[in-house]
Amino acid sequence: MQKIVLDNQCVFVTGAAGFIGSNLVKRLFKDLNGATIIGIDNMNDYYDVALKEYRLSELRNRNEELRKNNNKWVFVKGDIADKQAIDGIFAEYKPQVVVNLAAQAGVRYSITNPDAYIMSNMIGFYNILEACRHNHVEHLVYASSSSVYGGNKKVPFSTDDRVDNPVSLYAATKKSNELFAHCYSKLYDIPTTGLRFFTVYGPAGRPDMAYFGFTNKLLKGETIQIFNYGNCRRDFTYVDDIVEGIVRVMQGAPERKKGEDGLPVPPYAVYNIGGGQPESLLDFVQILQEELVRAGVLPADFDFEAHKQLVPMQPGDVPTTYADATALERDYGFTPKIPLREGLRHFAEWYKEFYDRK
Repeated sequence: MQKIVLDNQCVFVTGAAGFIGSNLVKRLFKDLNGATIIGIDNMNDYYDVALKEYRLSELRNRNEELRKNNNKWVFVKGDIADKQAIDGIFAEYKPQVVVNLAAQAGVRYSITNPDAYIMSNMIGFYNILEACRHNHVEHLVYASSSSVYGGNKKVPFSTDDRVDNPVSLYAATKKSNELFAHCYSKLYDIPTTGLRFFTVYGPAGRPDMAYFGFTNKLLKGETIQIFNYGNCRRDFTYVDDIVEGIVRVMQGAPERKKGEDGLPVPPYAVYNIGGGQPESLLDFVQILQEELVRAGVLPADFDFEAHKQLVPMQPGDVPTTYADATALERDYGFTPKIPLREGLRHFAEWYKEFYDRK
């Protein structure tokens, strides 16, 4: 593994106003010294833009922290599918490390809006790869997804498993990212690491995720639908654990080396980031409702049973996601550890504060 020092470097984070991206940038502000951190986001309206603006405002309010660590923050409103915009950023700032988190997310949305996934997840990622190719970056880290495991019946999911049976276009685009990255690593000796995230949650997350959507509906007195009659199991991973994993991986790139034939061995790797503790949706909803009451989002006498509906599996969904993250522990000494109740407590407290002030 090639060690990378991030201090005094330029780091480019795509999807910087997104849930994971903004939390990563916050962490870089705190950890790095003398660095230039470039962020890009197209600020699209897939979900409430006010949340993205809030995340950006949180970053803008950290000027003192930036000055203290002698870091520089530059935000660009733009789209990674815009090749000219990406090439312009690389030409001006010449980032050494790139973290591609920009993507059109969501399984169900990919069924009704496929164009968005092709543009962002495929054309956009291609633009990033081409820019890395022509600017000799030290490491490209990019978001893949646990969705690539498709209908895999074997659990826990391992990066050694075959992943050629996607059950959604979203999953197919994420698998294509891994294939593109392997190709560019092989042809152009670009160190790339893909990270398969498992059901990320936390404060200021995406409203289309179950915990956030359930909260919105319950607050309006609407009924929440629990798919697969509550028998789905998810490896929920708190956002701080995801960010910790990303930061560690950024600093350790796959090593460039030659094979027996004298040709480069692709400096390519893929890891799972998940807690390895799958929770059933029914247990998840139980903990969520308890924490919403505790935080004062919902009244203590709220009738949850009257607002829950058990329904069949939806197209594109899978019954269980469960990470084998032993490779991440082996290579980077880290496994996600924040328990679901603690994470949902942070979310409920944030939700109360954020929506009370609006």
